[in-house]
Amino acid sequence: MKILVACEESQTVTKAFRAKGHEAYSCDIEPCSGGHPEWHLQQDVIPLLQDKSWDMIIAFPPCTHLASSGARWFKQKIADGRQQQGIDFFMEFTKTACDKVAIENPIGIMSTKYRKPDQKIQPWMFGHSETKATCLWLKGLPELVPTNNVKHSLASLSNREEHKAKIRSKTYGGIAEAMADQWG
Repeated sequence: MKILVACEESQTVTKAFRAKGHEAYSCDIEPCSGGHPEWHLQQDVIPLLQDKSWDMIIAFPPCTHLASSGARWFKQKIADGRQQQGIDFFMEFTKTACDKVAIENPIGIMSTKYRKPDQKIQPWMFGHSETKATCLWLKGLPELVPTNNVKHSLASLSNREEHKAKIRSKTYGGIAEAMADQWG
């Protein structure tokens, strides 16, 4: 399959699909940090969404102005237009003609501005001893089936320092593997 992984500079999902033999490309306005610039489209993703050659689009639109974790700044973000820009960008992924689309975002306003997500997942469902509720809006794709539930190991994390935002924004490898295995 030919797969566009939108808003992904880390190439975590792209590499998981490449490892399964798919022609996957990451796309972000940032240079890639995943080590494969030959698979990275450093550009605005919007023009690519109308390309009918994609068999699947997996999108990770920025959540900075949409996530509930930033609710204390919503009033300012609404006033200056940043939140509407975030909503508009997210909605671009819902308009593509591609038959298989997954849009990922944390719990936030898109549940009311667009619709309820099809699925909520956690990293601990895929082998990572972390909590980070993540919503998936799916079109033509099944819900991900947990592959390695390690919820029992979460109690030992209570004293851990919170990860920096950029690190927490990257997709966990176990989730990327599940996407490649189950959607590829």
